This record gives sequence, structure tokens and C-alpha cells, in this order.
Amino acid sequence: MSEQYHELSFYTLAHPDNLYFIHQHIVDAQTAQTADARTKPIAIIYALSGLYLMIEKNYTGRQVQQAHLQLSKNKKNLPSFRLPEKRGEITVQEVLKAPPGPERDAAIRDWCVSVWEAYRSVRDIIIRYCDENLK
Repeated sequence: MSEQYHELSFYTLAHPDNLYFIHQHIVDAQTAQTADARTKPIAIIYALSGLYLMIEKNYTGRQVQQAHLQLSKNKKNLPSFRLPEKRGEITVQEVLKAPPGPERDAAIRDWCVSVWEAYRSVRDIIIRYCDENLK
């Protein structure tokens, strides 16, 4: 993990709105954006599920965490797909350029959207997986 990611993690873990738990969103964005052949498929699926739930279903980080727990009850039949070559134009470095507070929180959301958009070719796969496994 990069020093910048650790800096952003410190910011999100110390965030005053701990009921929302924004930290979960940076974990999902970072995992999906930096995934490679060594990344466990389950980590990629959970990260993309988290981004989908955040962006398209308006889940809080805490709700995404709960969804991950529910998904962990059925680890069979994980969908497979190729990782996109590009995984979002925004990176953790750009997020850190935003001043702490509402601007940085908005930059985190923009980063998540950027990564989710980069995976649009697997959007339907992730939606189907969530629909089948989240009750």
C-alpha cells in the first residue's frame, strides 16, 4: 500500500461521521483500482459490490460492510471476468489534493465513481451477483 493511501486511511478512520463509515468506500476503490493477477477474486467482487451499492443504491460505508458480511455466507459461484486495463482516472493522490472536510469527502466519492465507471463492462455481472446474494 502506498503512503498516500495510508494517509487517506488515517483521514477516513478519524472521520467525525463514524456512522457513515466513509473508510469502507476508499478500501473498495483502492482494491478495485489496484487489483492485478495476484488479487483474490473475492476481494475484487466485494470491492465492486461495495462500489455498486454505494453509487447506485446510496449505501453508507456501514451498510456496505453489512452487505459484505451477508455476501460472505455464500462464497460459491463467484463470477469471473477480465480486469479492465484502465481502472479510473482519479487516484488516491488526487483525492488527497482536496482539503480535508466536505471537499475531500466529495473527492472520495468522485474517485469511487471513476473506478466504478472503469468497470462498466462488468456492471451487469456485479448487479446480478448482488441481487442473487443480498436478501
